Amino acid sequence: MAASSLASSPILASNIAVPPPPPPPPPPPLPMMPSKGSVPAPPPTKPLKNGAAPPPPPPPPPLPMMPLKGSVPPPPPPKPLKNGAAPPPPLPMMPLKGSVPAPPPPVPLKNGAAPPLPPPLFGAAKNLGPKRPTTRLKRSAQMGNLYRVLKKKMEGTNQEGPIPEGRSSQARRGLTGNSNGGKQGMADTIAEITKKSSYFQQIEKDVKKHAKSIMEVKGAITNFQTKDMTELLKFHKYVESHLEDLIDEGQVLARFEGFPTKKLETLRTAAALYLKLDAIVTNLKIWKVVAPLSQLLDRIEHYFNKIKGEVEAFERTKDEEAKKFQTHSINFDFNIIIRIKESMVDVSSSCMELALQERREMKAVENKKTPGSKTERPTKDCTTKLLWKTFHFAFRVYTFAGGQDDRAEQLTRELALQIESNLQHQ
Repeated sequence: MAASSLASSPILASNIAVPPPPPPPPPPPLPMMPSKGSVPAPPPTKPLKNGAAPPPPPPPPPLPMMPLKGSVPPPPPPKPLKNGAAPPPPLPMMPLKGSVPAPPPPVPLKNGAAPPLPPPLFGAAKNLGPKRPTTRLKRSAQMGNLYRVLKKKMEGTNQEGPIPEGRSSQARRGLTGNSNGGKQGMADTIAEITKKSSYFQQIEKDVKKHAKSIMEVKGAITNFQTKDMTELLKFHKYVESHLEDLIDEGQVLARFEGFPTKKLETLRTAAALYLKLDAIVTNLKIWKVVAPLSQLLDRIEHYFNKIKGEVEAFERTKDEEAKKFQTHSINFDFNIIIRIKESMVDVSSSCMELALQERREMKAVENKKTPGSKTERPTKDCTTKLLWKTFHFAFRVYTFAGGQDDRAEQLTRELALQIESNLQHQ
């Protein structure tokens, strides 16, 4: 009774401590939003029954790689088709700017046949120049080696290659013809002064007298074109027959407007050049190869040194001359250079034949002599030196011609064997 009354009293109630109420439970954690590009955390594993250990979590998927700037993304994997059919081949990738596209794969042929050869690459070397003239001369596999071996034995040196030869400063002269074309008419003032001269009166007389034939020659030269050198020489003779009587060709032709003076000069140059080269071929073809060999070699070597410089000088300017001739519709026959070289090889071969013949005759005489005679050894020495001189000349001709034929190939081999045989018996 007393306790209840005390508790109900307001004064006492304020002095008695009352325990506070318990705090509310914390709210559940909010789910974290995955950041851009991050991988979400795996969910918590549920406890298994019977206290078994939970299986390990699966590995996280690989992060997707961002393609680099300018790179080409890989194609997606092909989707499987129905009925087990093979997927179609991927589309070809577009080549980047400035890259070279790859060639297409070869198409399989039927019956196991071999695929055709690929076409040549663009820009491959292509011979657009004139065709090389055909010749019976060819490079020798033995000539250079034979020359070096014999030169070492005969001259005691191991120098390789042909003996260097100086080129004559006059080699360029004498092949291309030169004619003095007429200048244009004299000035009017000079013409008035010289009007009463007998020389100019004769020029005016030639202009009136030969006007008709000069006009015919003018049209013929303008329309002339040829590939045949015989026709060229014939036409050149025709032109000269009409112009040879003029007192001053240049002054007379200058009176005829539009006369093809430059073509006339080119015509004369081509004719003179061909006549000179053809004369070399003729001289070589009729060259008499007769004993004694020493004198023959002196004469033919002197002539060879002369034409060698001229022909080589002409070959250096051949392309320029050809263009000048073609400008005026004259196709010069440069095969005459091949004929010169072939004729020179023929003369060289004839010299080797004569050397071998003289050696056989000398050997027959030596076999009849008593061994140990005083004249035996000097005769062999002179013969060996002469054989070597013949071989050396043949090598120079081979170098000049750029090859040799089968006849020269056989004779150089026989001559080299004879020289070595002589050296072994000395």
